[in-house]
Amino acid sequence: MKKPQDCVDMADIRAGIDQIDDDLVRLFAERAKYIDRAAEIKAEIDLPARITPRVEEVVTNVRAHAETYGLPPDLVEKLWRRLIDWSIAREENKLGPDSLREDKE
Repeated sequence: MKKPQDCVDMADIRAGIDQIDDDLVRLFAERAKYIDRAAEIKAEIDLPARITPRVEEVVTNVRAHAETYGLPPDLVEKLWRRLIDWSIAREENKLGPDSLREDKE
């Protein structure tokens, strides 16, 4: 894959974006495997899917990464909160709704 500065036409740009999109989807799928394993562990120790302090820790980390890479932290936070909500919903499919559980850490 060419670096952005080495792209000479839109075909080069599109090829790079398509490759990055493929990489991102692969990474999201890998992240989902961790989410699935987290649900298994949480079920064993009776934790809810949503653990608010952990959610906020993830958001803080992602905002810092966004700043490091020159992206707008507010936008990245919004994207990540959607990802976190999706992840929690995925866990709840295995654990049952959090409304039936006590919020524990």
